Amino acid sequence: MKKLHVNIMMLAVAMFMVACGGKKEKSIAVSDTSEKETSSELLIEKPQLTFGFIKLTDMAPLAIAKEKGFFEDEGLFVSVEAQSNWKNVLDRVIDGQLDGSHMLAGQPIAAGAGFGRQAELVTPFSMDLNGNGITVSNDVWSKMKPNVPVGEDGKPIHPISAEALKPVIDGYKNDGKPFKMGMVFPVSTHNYEIRYWLAAAGIHPGMYSKDNIQGQIDADVLLSVTPPPQMPATLEAGTIYGYCVGEPWNQQAVFKGIGVPVTTNYDIWKNNPEKVFVMTKKFIEKYPNTAVAVTKALIRAGKWLDAPGNRKEAVKILSMPEYVGADEVVLANSMTGTFEFEKGDKRQMPDFNVFYRYDATYPFYSDGIWFLTQMRRWGQIPESKPAEWYHEKIKEIYRPDIWTKAANLLVEEGHLEASELPKTDGYKPATTDFIDGKTYDAKDPVGYINSFSIGNKENSEGVTSVQ
Repeated sequence: MKKLHVNIMMLAVAMFMVACGGKKEKSIAVSDTSEKETSSELLIEKPQLTFGFIKLTDMAPLAIAKEKGFFEDEGLFVSVEAQSNWKNVLDRVIDGQLDGSHMLAGQPIAAGAGFGRQAELVTPFSMDLNGNGITVSNDVWSKMKPNVPVGEDGKPIHPISAEALKPVIDGYKNDGKPFKMGMVFPVSTHNYEIRYWLAAAGIHPGMYSKDNIQGQIDADVLLSVTPPPQMPATLEAGTIYGYCVGEPWNQQAVFKGIGVPVTTNYDIWKNNPEKVFVMTKKFIEKYPNTAVAVTKALIRAGKWLDAPGNRKEAVKILSMPEYVGADEVVLANSMTGTFEFEKGDKRQMPDFNVFYRYDATYPFYSDGIWFLTQMRRWGQIPESKPAEWYHEKIKEIYRPDIWTKAANLLVEEGHLEASELPKTDGYKPATTDFIDGKTYDAKDPVGYINSFSIGNKENSEGVTSVQ
């Protein structure tokens, strides 16, 4: 009886200390030898947290971790706040106004590599695979469509190459009009994906230089930044003729009847990494257990999202105004395993949004190195770099050690099976899963850069040339 009284008193003290988190940043872990705790006995240094996100479906792990109680299971009390644009997200994490955020995979990498605002940022968690599309206006599609092969059913054969867009761009040039397309941020996956798609068809998407950060040098297509929620309206206004963006903003164009998605990033690079969860290096050093606890909750959210039968509930949660706030029917178009191209041309795409399968949550060095190669290819990294630089740089930013610690604790608690943890040195095998069939081997980044006909090339002396 005395032992029970002591345990109750300890629990009461722990609950009081957590409730007073504003004054005291360390909570007390209470052990219970009679049964296994739901969460591990991490000493949470900072239980009250504020995370940011942009209104896109791939912020889903944050929404699910909050709504399904995974954060609370870890002793975390989390506020999740929508942000206006990607620059704001980056600035607020660096300045400490946000403890962490849903972020473009390229943002922490660029901050560490010296393009744009510089800072020491880290990612212990990859939020998803795939999830983007390239949409063009109805007028552009009507001009592209005659150049697209069709199947026996009369529908376009996918993937659609940018070669179908080439004559349209030439037509605009002949009329003295630049061909303009939107992407969401200079270091976004969308920027590199639309550039890859265009360049694979011999269309030059423009170069960056040390003195010119617009990315439009020698461009056949002028790419500019438009925040994701504003993409459909900007397309409808005729300011741009197409864009690359995440969901639900491609499906929104179909729903509104103003544009047609012509390809997805699953076709540009199968099972490519998309968003990451980012904190500052200072945060994870000051609050290491909190960083692990956050990662645990997010891994559980990713697994829940990919469990059969959960996507309809996820769509309802994401449709809430405090999250994505789009209509359920628009969100469901891609989130429930389908994707609509032309109105009525809805196709099965079970891997359009992946949150857990294929080791989606693990921050692979090879994924990060791909972004570094594209930054170098297009001139955002203006100087030649040796191969070892790519490996050293990404290991400062991607932190699979934090992910592994979190995942091992989840195995101990029964939330994961040991077989679900990847056996890896951090590098995926070489792959040809790109729209142009080119081989990407992260262990040879310089060779990969030199394999392209458009973009920066480096000769054996390390001198940069542009082609």
